[in-house]
Amino acid sequence: MMSPPVPSSVPKPIAASPATPTADQLTHVELTWIEKRIENWIRFGRPVHAQTLDRSRRIVSFAPDSIFAFVRWAANDFGTVVSRLDVVRAVAPGESYQTLPFVRPGGEILLRVDGWPKVEKVLQHVDAVDALGIHGADVAPDHWRHVHHRLAASHAPRPYTLDRHQGWLKRRECEA
Repeated sequence: MMSPPVPSSVPKPIAASPATPTADQLTHVELTWIEKRIENWIRFGRPVHAQTLDRSRRIVSFAPDSIFAFVRWAANDFGTVVSRLDVVRAVAPGESYQTLPFVRPGGEILLRVDGWPKVEKVLQHVDAVDALGIHGADVAPDHWRHVHHRLAASHAPRPYTLDRHQGWLKRRECEA
């Protein structure tokens, strides 16, 4: 028995090339912005896909092994209830990961800080990296771990330098 012909107005599925990540391989982050109540945003990162759900919500998606900073802030009638910043590496299918709210399936958390004073210090650190002309997603993952550990111990993190960045780029070349 033959199947009925497909009308020409129905788009045919396109096979994904190996270089193009499919939806199953991406890490999805739900962003919400309700002014003075809930503000979730990406401080740095290179999303490969974005979808607007409504006026206050959208989903951005990251390819495996990409790094992004996710900031969450929420308040109620009495003031701030949540201030958190996470620097996350998107994982590939089959890799282990840590879960965090609004991130599906989760990721490797390189840095996590809670409380506005620490979040502000990390944002200032990111601004210093930007001032060097380096995108935060290109910084060595070990540096974000260093910042996490130094802040957890109530110490100032060492600045990221162009020399350290060049070293990271050369090490990444050797691993490839």
